Amino acid sequence: MDTLQNMRVFVRVVEAGSFTGAAQHLNTTTAYASRAVSDLEAHLRTRLLNRTTRRIALTEAGERYLQRCEQILAYVDQAEAEAGDAHARPSGKLKVHAMTSFGQHYVVPAVGQYQAQYPDVHIELTLAQRMPDLLDEGYDVALVLATDLPDSGFVSQRLTSAFSIACASPAYLERHGVPQTPHDLVNHRCLQLVTPVFPASQWQFAGPQGIETIDLGPATFQVNVAEAMAVGVREGMGVGLLPIYSAISGLRSGELVWILPEYRSQEMTVFAMYPSRQYLDAKIRTWVEMLRETLPATLAKDQTELRQFART
Repeated sequence: MDTLQNMRVFVRVVEAGSFTGAAQHLNTTTAYASRAVSDLEAHLRTRLLNRTTRRIALTEAGERYLQRCEQILAYVDQAEAEAGDAHARPSGKLKVHAMTSFGQHYVVPAVGQYQAQYPDVHIELTLAQRMPDLLDEGYDVALVLATDLPDSGFVSQRLTSAFSIACASPAYLERHGVPQTPHDLVNHRCLQLVTPVFPASQWQFAGPQGIETIDLGPATFQVNVAEAMAVGVREGMGVGLLPIYSAISGLRSGELVWILPEYRSQEMTVFAMYPSRQYLDAKIRTWVEMLRETLPATLAKDQTELRQFART
């Protein structure tokens, strides 16, 4: 028995004053309306309506039950409206996870752009160098940088791509010389950015000769956040691979020098991951759509600016 539906029929019968009137309003038959109320009475083991051939009247129990039905059905209607509105209008809390440095440079500004358009959405952003568990940790969207994604059953959309470049400080290069090829790096102090994606002891470069892999010795310094690596490189500790977004400010100021400008390293795809495509919440849909529209242009702008530092 569909109790909620029978409650709706019962309320409509009382409002209409007859089974026939209720049936017309509900676009059903008088027999169906009568059976729905009878099933409800049988379920409750209580008579709700006194019936004659001409009229109906609520029993005392029916009056009390009618009040509860109206309250319950109002709550149900409100819940359905809120859930349906979530599909249609972005609102509520959006819980987002992103890789640390990428999130600082690109996701935080994107949050500002998004909330200017959708002020009813409150974004909770977590930055960490790991792949989150979307379901267990309750994230709506994770922005992941990876060469590819494992088969997780989640929905993933490719947003753009990013890569790293080799950098050093002017003081370091003055003391140790400028590497001319990737293989020259084996004679330099190579600082290692530890990520879940790339091995710490091996650097791979894409350049004029194709893919070149360099096996490095023990690291004199390693760290798991690109911003910290950028500080070490600026301080003259050695050569480091930095994502463009972590290197660009140091290149502008002259604190960093882009070495091996014909090569790029650690190219990764930026993915947006979320649990399901079915009945997608409006705040998730619009957030991912905005990132897909804005991120490629933002990264392309940084890559265009990067070219000028290859000529200096």
